[in-house]
Amino acid sequence: MKISVVIPTLNETLILEDNLCAISNLNPHEIIVVDGGSTDSTFSVARRMATLAITSKSGRARQMNAGAKKATGDLLLFMHADNKFTLESFERMKKVMTTDASVGGAFSLQIESEKACLQAISLLATWRSKYLNLVYGDQAIFVRADIFQKMGGFSPLPICEDLDFFRRLSRQGKVLLLEEKTHTSARRWNAEGIFYTTLRNITIGGLFLLGFSPQTLSKWYSAIR
Repeated sequence: MKISVVIPTLNETLILEDNLCAISNLNPHEIIVVDGGSTDSTFSVARRMATLAITSKSGRARQMNAGAKKATGDLLLFMHADNKFTLESFERMKKVMTTDASVGGAFSLQIESEKACLQAISLLATWRSKYLNLVYGDQAIFVRADIFQKMGGFSPLPICEDLDFFRRLSRQGKVLLLEEKTHTSARRWNAEGIFYTTLRNITIGGLFLLGFSPQTLSKWYSAIR
């Protein structure tokens, strides 16, 4: 199975080189970085280290759709720039999607922090995903390429495109939540405060599911680098 990794970026110079190196060590079919208008050296790093680096209009949904159009793999794996995997986790996904009839899935979440409260948030995120079918992009969503095309990709939303996509993906067939974890940076929680960040995320997700405008909700979510 050929796996195409698609990574949307915006001003990620501080972490991108190390993370692309780690992803390269997993030996995917290709790594596609889609930059949304960085003003630092993100795109230069991507051109040097990724299989393909392209630009698009900013917004994760637009960027991931642009990357998916260029992908040639059987399975699309959408990662945030601060996501990391162990080789065992990556190989587990590959094995399951080779032998299972699932249309896609995601990983359990592990926030990179020794703080007990962030460890608890990681566990709650996995519980939320398993029992409520609410999956966020930092859990590294993966989907078969033909299913992604059938769905028309991500909806062009300024926020919560991940929640929207995974709910639509679930209607296409069986989806997986792997016990294996994707590790994500604690930078947002550290920068904005653990309580505020958690409450804000829950509020945005809840209001989106209730039908509130994504354009309005996106104003509450600032870029943290």
